[in-house]
Amino acid sequence: MEAISYRVTGMTCGGCARAVTKALAAKAPHAKIEVDLAAAIVRVADGPGDAAVKAAIDEAGFGFAGRA
Repeated sequence: MEAISYRVTGMTCGGCARAVTKALAAKAPHAKIEVDLAAAIVRVADGPGDAAVKAAIDEAGFGFAGRA
């Protein structure tokens, strides 16, 4: 399955990237998650739908800015 990219606001460090990854992995344990901190994008393959991705990012304390 092709990865879907999402824009995330508020990520400033590696800890932020790990928090987003952990939150997404909790929603979809089998998803492949890649965070590009410099571009403020998270790529998710084999993951949940947009609503679950948004919920995970919100729960982690960051902003969901839609698909990239």
